Amino acid sequence: MHVEVIETPSLGDRSYLVHDGEVALVVDPQRDIDRVLDLAKGLGVGIDCVAETHLHNDYVSGGLVLSRVTGARYVHAAAEDVRMDHESVSDGDELTVGTLHVTAVHTPGHTHHHLSYVVRPTDGPPAVFTGGSLLYGTVGRTDLVGEDQTDELTRAQFRSVRRIAEALPDDALVYPTHGFGSFCASASADVETDGTLGSEREVNLALVADTEDDFVDQLVAGLDDHPRYYAHMGPLNAAGPLGVDLSAPVEVDPVELRRRVHAGEWVVDLRDRRLFASAHLTGTIGIELDDPFATYVGWLIPWGTPLTLLADEPEHITEAQRQLVRIGIDRPSGAATGGIDAWTEGGERRSYPVVDFAALAAAQDRGRELTVVDLRRRSEFDEGHIDGAINVPIHQLLARMHELPHTELWVHCETGFRSSIGASLLDRAGRRVVLIDDELEHAPDAGIVMSP
Repeated sequence: MHVEVIETPSLGDRSYLVHDGEVALVVDPQRDIDRVLDLAKGLGVGIDCVAETHLHNDYVSGGLVLSRVTGARYVHAAAEDVRMDHESVSDGDELTVGTLHVTAVHTPGHTHHHLSYVVRPTDGPPAVFTGGSLLYGTVGRTDLVGEDQTDELTRAQFRSVRRIAEALPDDALVYPTHGFGSFCASASADVETDGTLGSEREVNLALVADTEDDFVDQLVAGLDDHPRYYAHMGPLNAAGPLGVDLSAPVEVDPVELRRRVHAGEWVVDLRDRRLFASAHLTGTIGIELDDPFATYVGWLIPWGTPLTLLADEPEHITEAQRQLVRIGIDRPSGAATGGIDAWTEGGERRSYPVVDFAALAAAQDRGRELTVVDLRRRSEFDEGHIDGAINVPIHQLLARMHELPHTELWVHCETGFRSSIGASLLDRAGRRVVLIDDELEHAPDAGIVMSP
């Protein structure tokens, strides 16, 4: 048995292509299925079966389209209410994929009908593909179905993970879908795992907790905010998402760009945060094309708002499109490349300062009138923050901007990524803003007073 990992760092997830050298099973594919098809072609294997562990909350699945393109079986939990052709499986049902034997195991917790898949080769240890159930050191979060069901699902998650642990040997290999930065993961352990079930027995929250109640208390206490776009993923996946179009969007000229800005549409500049700060088209939003790009676009944009992308190079637009289709934003309404001079022909530019924490300390020492705004999540803020800072999590900024004083706003987060977005939103609203593009861990050494 060979397991090929298909990473999606932008969402913190993994998909898998599992094969015996000739025939493959694909587990939890992302929507841009060309990656899977290219991998299978390069390995010289045919895709016989596509299996979903659950209706995903953090991305749109490519499973239906992949099954149609390849002619593979498309497997979902029988209890799941899905509206597309598929093969239904329940707890204990078995599938054969080449020489591999696949057993579906009902592992509720992340969702009610969640399945894990145990794959046994003709020789060697088994592997278990756990989706959002057993993750490395932790489990999938249990509050996405509904607040009123969180306790029930958390208890189910505890039992599901223990059921997997009781059924398989220490050398069983664990392959989760979530847990690599995904907001679908819960609070994690502080130690590393080697990816085997034996290692998980030593570190996983669900396996080291003394009692079910202890696990519930610990897990629920660690649940934090999750992106708003998650609310749209389940219905899209249940309906059967179609294929995607990654061709270049329509090119937008400077006059049309300004019209879109004035109409309240989102015109997002993908350039480096410091380039954006130094000069950008008035009214645009800076969201750097980095791993968390799609997560924060999906979290912040009012769903359904027309979106136009700006980038120096066409390939940056293409990469942004690829990230966005994974969360159901199928087509930008337009794009423009060529850089700031091309976009602002006859248009107004804006800029704002970018500093580090040493500059903040110096400004405070001089008695400069300013307000420090911490854009991290509340849980992060409560663990330690700059003395006197106002906490407005980035995903609440648009709704709470009126709460901020009309002083100069010095914004920061943990690394500068979220604060760069926040600075652009504040600038778009006409506020005086300074972006602190620095690691928060540098603040104490710079002389910043911190509160525990």
